[in-house]
Amino acid sequence: MECEMPLVNSNPAEMKEIFESVKTIAILGLSPNESKASNMVAKYLQNAGYKIVPVYPKEDEILGEKVYRSLAEIPFEIDMVDIFRKPNAFDAVADACIARGDVKVFWGQLGLVNNAAAQKAKDAGMKVVQNYCTKLEHKALIN
Repeated sequence: MECEMPLVNSNPAEMKEIFESVKTIAILGLSPNESKASNMVAKYLQNAGYKIVPVYPKEDEILGEKVYRSLAEIPFEIDMVDIFRKPNAFDAVADACIARGDVKVFWGQLGLVNNAAAQKAKDAGMKVVQNYCTKLEHKALIN
């Protein structure tokens, strides 16, 4: 697998602004397994005061929150999508974010980059972050 460098990306000042403005974060690929990074990050964000919305193909509840199978199923506004999926899934995620019309931030977790999908999200008016961990960046910029 080839590593892609993030060509479309945010900077620390914009990331700080993101954390200060978003309230609801859909977490794509949020595992119920407490030892998985997605679960640890979601729990951290939840404890930091954000409303987390698990998007996962199984389970009914993760971290005390109702699980949705897709972004399209979520019946309320989403500020940010935090992606724990392989980069080849990012195109479909960008399309789903655009279709919703309410997503303000498209965030690909540490090690995850898809510049074409990121550009599509940016062109649709979203702020884009790639190859950064929401937990680590929040700790560094907010705490």
